[in-house]
Amino acid sequence: MSSDPWGRVDETGTVYVRTADGEQVVGSWAAGSPEEALAYFERKYEGLVVEIGLLEKRVRTTDLSSKDAQTAIGHLREQVDAHHAVGDLDALRTRLDKLVETVEARREERKAQRAKQSDEARHAKEALVTEAEELAQSDQWRAAGERLRALVDTWKGLPRLDRKSDDELWHRFSHARSAFSKRRKAHFAQLDAQREEARRVKERLVAEAEALSGSADWGPTAARYRELMAEWKAAGRAQREHEDDLWNRFRGAQDVFFAARSSVFAERDAEQSENLKLKEELAEEAEKLLPIQDLKATRAAFRSVNERWEAIGHVPRDARPKVEGRMHAVERAIQEAEEAEWRRTNPEARARAEGLTGQLQAAVDKLGKQIEQARAQGNNARADKLQRELEGRQALLEQALKGLQEFGVGHG
Repeated sequence: MSSDPWGRVDETGTVYVRTADGEQVVGSWAAGSPEEALAYFERKYEGLVVEIGLLEKRVRTTDLSSKDAQTAIGHLREQVDAHHAVGDLDALRTRLDKLVETVEARREERKAQRAKQSDEARHAKEALVTEAEELAQSDQWRAAGERLRALVDTWKGLPRLDRKSDDELWHRFSHARSAFSKRRKAHFAQLDAQREEARRVKERLVAEAEALSGSADWGPTAARYRELMAEWKAAGRAQREHEDDLWNRFRGAQDVFFAARSSVFAERDAEQSENLKLKEELAEEAEKLLPIQDLKATRAAFRSVNERWEAIGHVPRDARPKVEGRMHAVERAIQEAEEAEWRRTNPEARARAEGLTGQLQAAVDKLGKQIEQARAQGNNARADKLQRELEGRQALLEQALKGLQEFGVGHG
């Protein structure tokens, strides 16, 4: 008979293994020695040790599912319970029991992890839905459209929830995208209609601008072009394929008109600049007539200058007041000389001036006597009042005497 700490072989060749529940029959051995029998079944035990070690490692380091792990444990447990190996089978059962606990803990851990991931996915999808519903009201068509497409990609990358929750959230998400697409489509349809209306308006404006391009009615036509430009801006933009062409035609028509106007104005400006030189020469000639020595000769000479002045055309508007002012100054000097001559040679006016002077002189003399009389009577208040009246009459008398001198009349 042969034995070791975990098993023995009896005289009949039966192999036993020692366990906590007592000896268990492993099998029988007919060929070879008892030592060879124990060695064979010990190798069987070592094989179970290796398999359990490999399973422990797989559970610890891979994504082996709980179901597959439990199946593998069950298979190994059946082999251990079959007692077809010699070794510490109770230790193997203990390791398998611990492995069951490990697998169960891993299952619970994964379950909790899946629940956490599901909760995170739910929150993430709810956030996507909320953002999509906000974007559905946006008028930032390009940016909002791009963002919604990005949200779809994000959604696809998230785990599915339970069917009911996932379907409800997807329905809201899809509805928000549809609402945005519907609004965007309506917006661009309206925009297309506005651009088509703008094209019709601008076609009409171009037609009128082209019709006016040959006009020589410079002022009214330029004003109308300004009105057309205001109408153009108010019309809005036409479709891109029409806008540039319409603008080029519209602007081209204006360019034709304003180029023609500029050419004519340039010629006119040159002519007016020459007219200004001629009028400045005439103004200088007129100014040399002053001061007046011979009124009749001066009048005749100024008439000659004025006739030549009138024969000259327009001068530049900004230079007109200055050059015309010089002529008017000479003209006023001649008129004032004529008025003085008329007053000096007018007998009726001279008679009136002499009569007025006489009346004022008599009034002054009379007031002088009244003042002397009032002071003699001690009535100073009356004397002061009369004195003020006398001063006023003397001022009028001095003025009348100056007027009388213009007639060459003395006063004694």
